Amino acid sequence: MATGIRAEVKIDDPAGCVVTQASAAVSGRVQSVSRSTNPDAPERVTEEFMLEADEYPDPEEFTLDADVELSQVFSYGSSEVYRFTRALGHGCPCECIERHDSPVIDVRTQGAALYLTFHASDMESLQAIIGDLQGRCSNLDVQRLLQSQQDHGEQNLVFVDRSTLTTRQLEVLETAHRMGYFEHPKRANAGEVADELGITGTTFTEHLAAAQTKLLDAILEYDDS
Repeated sequence: MATGIRAEVKIDDPAGCVVTQASAAVSGRVQSVSRSTNPDAPERVTEEFMLEADEYPDPEEFTLDADVELSQVFSYGSSEVYRFTRALGHGCPCECIERHDSPVIDVRTQGAALYLTFHASDMESLQAIIGDLQGRCSNLDVQRLLQSQQDHGEQNLVFVDRSTLTTRQLEVLETAHRMGYFEHPKRANAGEVADELGITGTTFTEHLAAAQTKLLDAILEYDDS
């Protein structure tokens, strides 16, 4: 059975995302986005999205990227469908994910926040995608990770951003783990790990406590969500 990973991420005010720009302009939300390419113009992509808001200005009144023209194409009761065409390679978050051969399966917005859902084939692929997104979007938040299980169930995963750790904190964790400090019984005590690192036992304890606090904060905050 496949053991891929389903990821749901949130990006606040992403650069290069026309859909989020339109949603933010009217404090609305988008629940449906579709994309297509014309075989005669494969270098461009056409997108449509359904926007829900209290008021809808004329399409030309939206503040969007300079090369984008928005048109209103349909009405669904209190929702409006808009369409625009832009060049591929625009650098939007969806393209960032798709470069890793992982289609974005769901796109929605709430105001200036963009929510994306995609599947990664394994943890290595997921880390590559998240790393690429983090390099482009500083305000990325991994909302949820699910991994399919052999018993046809699902397992919640936690994505820990190692960049929150300082270089020294990461070195302390890696050295302590390699020397067996976390094993039961321990293969190395605090003094031995500190000697290996060339620091005092007190400094080792301080770095370790700070690193563990950051990791626990990430795990417990995820569980509460």
